[in-house]
Amino acid sequence: MARVALVTGGSRGIGAAISQALKDAGYSVAATYAGNDEAAAKFTDETGIKTYKWNVADYDESKAGIAQVEADLGPVDVVVANAGITRDAPFHKMTPEQWHQVVDTNLNGVFNTVHPVWPGMRERKFGRIIVISSINGQKGQFAQVNYAATKAGDLGIVKSLAQEGARAGITANAICPGYIGTDMVMAVPEKVRESIIAQIPAGRLGEPEEIARCVVFLASEDSGFINGSTISANGGQFFV
Repeated sequence: MARVALVTGGSRGIGAAISQALKDAGYSVAATYAGNDEAAAKFTDETGIKTYKWNVADYDESKAGIAQVEADLGPVDVVVANAGITRDAPFHKMTPEQWHQVVDTNLNGVFNTVHPVWPGMRERKFGRIIVISSINGQKGQFAQVNYAATKAGDLGIVKSLAQEGARAGITANAICPGYIGTDMVMAVPEKVRESIIAQIPAGRLGEPEEIARCVVFLASEDSGFINGSTISANGGQFFV
């Protein structure tokens, strides 16, 4: 029976590439989304991957949504915590609302997604937790104090979960993408995009599929001795 993978924010951008790659690798995939019903329906039509709508910032919504996924597909074996938002502003102009929105989604959302499946993983002696962090959680970024703080916090989550889950056959790892050629990045003015690429030694943006391939490996049986680690997929832009 195929293992079940849950991908938050899994119907668009990097998340969509992850969902598709996991399906291609033989997983039963559930992809969550927050609000774009049209995009989610189109994604399901094109891929056959089931989509589920809930707000990862809400624990009760997440718990109920995960219960529905497990009723439909079976116990969740792999969690890819990919859902994230930005509310950029220089710190002196950042509002408490901008701070809390990003923290609630990008940091609390990881807890809300992993916590409900953790007991089942421990009982079954298998689990894969994969958190999509960011290069900006490693190096910081102007006007992203909120975002960088959450993405750095995500790295602390996986390092701690790795220690708690190891004896139960659960691994927790993070991926820190650099600048990836998603619709959001491609929508910025060309001059801005060129200035971004100029900072990347590889001389190009990454592809969503390159992040997805990292996820497929970390989700596999072959990655069982890799735990509490971070894969930096940024074209050589930043080293830790």
